[in-house]
Amino acid sequence: MQPAVMSVQKSATPSAGLYAELMAHAAGLPNDELFAQMIVSQTGGIGALPPGLGLNEAEFSALLSRHFPGMQLVVRHAGSISDPRALERDDVLELLRDHLAGRDESERWMAEIVTTACMANDHLWQDLGLWSRVYLSQLMTHNFPVLAAKNIHDMKWKKFLYKQLCEKEGINACRAPSCQVCTDYLKCFGPEE
Repeated sequence: MQPAVMSVQKSATPSAGLYAELMAHAAGLPNDELFAQMIVSQTGGIGALPPGLGLNEAEFSALLSRHFPGMQLVVRHAGSISDPRALERDDVLELLRDHLAGRDESERWMAEIVTTACMANDHLWQDLGLWSRVYLSQLMTHNFPVLAAKNIHDMKWKKFLYKQLCEKEGINACRAPSCQVCTDYLKCFGPEE
């Protein structure tokens, strides 16, 4: 059987055809649908993830092989760029890696992808290119269950992750660094109800 090859182009809306093709090749693993949504959104110019979901070419290729066997996507990875928030990025990645469920190797990729999205300026589910916040809660519960269980007040996930980092460092007042430019700033930093 010939593997499916799709060239990735930017468009205004997610491609139902690409999503259907990815899901037709899905391996039946828990993160398949989440990765498919992210890939479709990223290729459609939705969300904040770079080509390859922020993974290097080898990792993205391994993700495709594991979750969508026989499916090949041609993506153009950007060259290495200096990251002014590298230390912050490392802290977020360490937090997520410390809380991996340990059930599947794709959790490592998910930690990298979520970390990349945390550096963007919108709600985490939107920056990931997920189709609703429900999918982000599913992602967190499956991949980082102990961490997700700490979010007992259903706090916005990016705010929650940065709050965890602040608590780890003993800082009482804390906010995610990109939140001040978000259109929902008052919803996130208003009283928890």
